[in-house]
Amino acid sequence: MSLQFNLIIIYFLIINVIEMAVIIPKIPDVLNPPVPDNVDLVEQSEFLAGQDPENTPGLFQGDMAMDNKMYKYWRVGLRWDVFPEKLWPNATVPYAVSPLYDAADQITILQAIRTLNFMTCVHFVPWDGKAKDFLLIWPIKYPKGCWSFVGKTGGTQILSLQPPDRNGPNCLGNEGRAIHELMHALGIFHEQSRADRDRFIKIHWENIIPAFKSNFEKQSLKNTTYSFEYDYNSIMHYGKNYFSIGKGKPTITTKVPGAKLGQRSSLSVTDCLKINDLYQCLDNPKLTKKYYNICKTLGI
Repeated sequence: MSLQFNLIIIYFLIINVIEMAVIIPKIPDVLNPPVPDNVDLVEQSEFLAGQDPENTPGLFQGDMAMDNKMYKYWRVGLRWDVFPEKLWPNATVPYAVSPLYDAADQITILQAIRTLNFMTCVHFVPWDGKAKDFLLIWPIKYPKGCWSFVGKTGGTQILSLQPPDRNGPNCLGNEGRAIHELMHALGIFHEQSRADRDRFIKIHWENIIPAFKSNFEKQSLKNTTYSFEYDYNSIMHYGKNYFSIGKGKPTITTKVPGAKLGQRSSLSVTDCLKINDLYQCLDNPKLTKKYYNICKTLGI
């Protein structure tokens, strides 16, 4: 057994001891995350069955819980100066993990958290039972799949990761999908919705399930581009078959031969830089070199 795995086990046990000291609120099996009124996302289980676990929740773009007010600003470019409360203050995110996850799945979640804590200046810290705003990672049964709110919503904020079952690994085959949803919770959007995406990818509208074409809308420059180039390798990019009407009918193809889409392994270099930029870590001369080096070295 490797030293790294032993350290993860020790960390997991410490976190469990901390969480046993606080009372985690019980969450119902069924929730109704917000979906914008003017986005027609008719539930079509016969189409969503067998889709990627980021698609199955049936929320905006599959896995993003978003209300009307936020959607309005999303369309023109979400402005953090308009919604400063959506960023986690002091780049600190109190979190708790549901006791319903088994030990292996809790370790996968903690690996995702550890990656973000090491590669960025954001600090995920165990919830002390007192902080009003905190992230609660919970296996919601409906809508099932992987989903999150975008940015901080306040209060007990759910992030759902469906554990493995007899049909497959769902959201916890490795730490990649947990990282993807944690990035939504930090305020990061999908890469393929960038305003400049048509220079880099082709959307095959004819191959998209009709009820979910709105998931492929573009947004303003402010949401996703920041100061960074389009990233095929981003952990926040759709895969080529997301919301496809059938096998062999891709919804997205690249304009660069050989480029792959939709990896769910870990942070890309650009993913890493985006988080550090959003939380102003790259504005600090003492931190800029450190995080640029970390991102360039460890980003995939």
